Amino acid sequence: MTRARVVRWVVIGVCVVGIAGMIVGSVADNNDVALTFGLITAAAVVSLMVATAVSPPSAAPRPAAGTSEFDEAQAARVERLVQRLVDKGAPEADVRQLVGEAVRLGRGAARSDEILHIEAPDADD
Repeated sequence: MTRARVVRWVVIGVCVVGIAGMIVGSVADNNDVALTFGLITAAAVVSLMVATAVSPPSAAPRPAAGTSEFDEAQAARVERLVQRLVDKGAPEADVRQLVGEAVRLGRGAARSDEILHIEAPDADD
């Protein structure tokens, strides 16, 4: 369990106790108790916001080594789209290189190399 998750659960517990304390303090007509529990609850919520802001983003879980989350239907759809582009005259090697770059982009991997047949000055023409 990550530290941020532990902080989150502690804050939830403090908030539950704090709300109960505010209710009990209000019912007992004791403003000091209600205010104290309210301030404690507010401090817990602020600490949760700070903990969330400084904690690193959680990455999507990757499949374990040796396992795969390969979607056959999605792969067949991509293959049909590649074939459609090739049938319309696009060079197959370039289309497959584009698909590979798109996969790496989706995974957040670094670029392998620039696609050679599209240069920056010619892209808007």
